[in-house]
Amino acid sequence: MADRFPSSAQLLARQIGYQNRLFRRTAISAFFTLAFPLMFLLLFGAIFDDVDPAAGQVVAAAQFYAPALAVFTAVSATYTNIGIVTAIYRDEGVLMRIRSTPLPRWVYMGGVVGSGVLIALFGSLVMLAVGFGLYGLEMEADRIPAAIVTFVVGVASFCLLGLALAAVTPSGQSAPALANATILPLAFISNVFVVVPDPVRWMDVVGDVFPLKPFVEAFYACFDPFRTGSAWELGLLARIAAWGLLGALVAVRRFRWEPSTGGGSRTSRGRRRQG
Repeated sequence: MADRFPSSAQLLARQIGYQNRLFRRTAISAFFTLAFPLMFLLLFGAIFDDVDPAAGQVVAAAQFYAPALAVFTAVSATYTNIGIVTAIYRDEGVLMRIRSTPLPRWVYMGGVVGSGVLIALFGSLVMLAVGFGLYGLEMEADRIPAAIVTFVVGVASFCLLGLALAAVTPSGQSAPALANATILPLAFISNVFVVVPDPVRWMDVVGDVFPLKPFVEAFYACFDPFRTGSAWELGLLARIAAWGLLGALVAVRRFRWEPSTGGGSRTSRGRRRQG
């Protein structure tokens, strides 16, 4: 009889597949996560010939923007999507119903996070493939391990920050606004959309404090043609990991499975029905 029941690994794989199907069926999420950054890469590649990410260093536009937008794709797939979807599902009562089923909680959350990781990996690989195939993006083979580790640390940290976002978001309705308000301004001062080789002091400080800029810089170091020696940025990786730890602590302390009192999508739908 025991053989008829799926193992934990099988349950997790099925849950990841289910979350992936939900993502594919949500056209707006798929567009902003995958197509939106790719559109920027194509635009920047067509508009700009060269950029100067540092004083006296001029590189082809795609040499910088492909890695930077790959990072932004990964962050959108993890921090933004996980935070928004989890908060909305909580307020619609989905999480509360899941908690009452035999499905282990960790399997459900593992499916959400695992799906985010796979989407981040797929989107980032597409971005880099376009960079290599269309724009001649260059990377030395001995820097691949540093790029992989940087990507893993960054994606893991932003997954945890996405769960923290869901934990502190007052309602499902406010989750998209809070997610965009916390990530889009940082993208503009973290060398994602705009290259700022000599930023004003406050922009430099704010960018260095939050984890997006360290993720972009550590990942770009693996593609930097002016860099000599090791591409490892251990200090930046430690900073990114510290933010991931902070996200984990907030998620553990603040995460709830019950809908928010007096707010959220379910309450709003109820009001519309009553009206």
